Amino acid sequence: MKIGKLPDQVIRLLIIFAILIAGFVIARIFFVPASFGKLGHYRADAITAIEKLPVKYAGSLVCTECHSDIYELKSKSYHKGLHCEVCHGAASKHANAPDESKPLIPRKRDHCAKCHSYLPSRPTGFPQINVLYHNPNKPCHDCHNPHDPTPPTIPSKCSACHANITRTISLSYHASLECKTCHETPPEHIENPSLNLPHKPAERSFCGNCHDPKAQSAKNIPRVDLETHYPGYLCWQCHYPHFPEAE
Repeated sequence: MKIGKLPDQVIRLLIIFAILIAGFVIARIFFVPASFGKLGHYRADAITAIEKLPVKYAGSLVCTECHSDIYELKSKSYHKGLHCEVCHGAASKHANAPDESKPLIPRKRDHCAKCHSYLPSRPTGFPQINVLYHNPNKPCHDCHNPHDPTPPTIPSKCSACHANITRTISLSYHASLECKTCHETPPEHIENPSLNLPHKPAERSFCGNCHDPKAQSAKNIPRVDLETHYPGYLCWQCHYPHFPEAE
């Protein structure tokens, strides 16, 4: 069977492909390092280049030679997995010449906030704070020893995350009420707060359980007739539940 001549358009395409392949081969020769692929999918000469870089970090074991007491304290604390140079910076120069080079000693609140400011993505149980409300303008190390950061008082229950609300309600007439009095909270809320929100009252009648004239509650609790007291409005449109007496 006689093979006919290739169409001109096919020949042109073949020429283009040949040029592209040749260009790729030539580019690879010029741009891919000669040591690439010798030890793996990377440039083997990079190891030698890294070895020539100056050493900046000393390592925690070097720190223990002079600071064994601090290391002993830290090794039993919540910061036991934290290397010294995470907070104090590269310490190679300090290790070689302690009197000439001093390590960084973080004093500002924003340093601790890098790990401890509130983020929903942090692991469950990881200590977190709202930097704006948690002892504002006070250095963290005034209350916490960085090498043994056990808090002086451990928050419990709702106040661990809602400290601002806890402080507000502690000054109000509702101070004696437990959070669960008004909020039904699923157990999963502790582990995944954003995905398991607590229940909030949605009807006026809920407040009436305590404040209605016929409610079976303490006599000193303020009473309102829900039928005549601003009907059509929800109670919390006028009264902040965590500080209801505020105007």
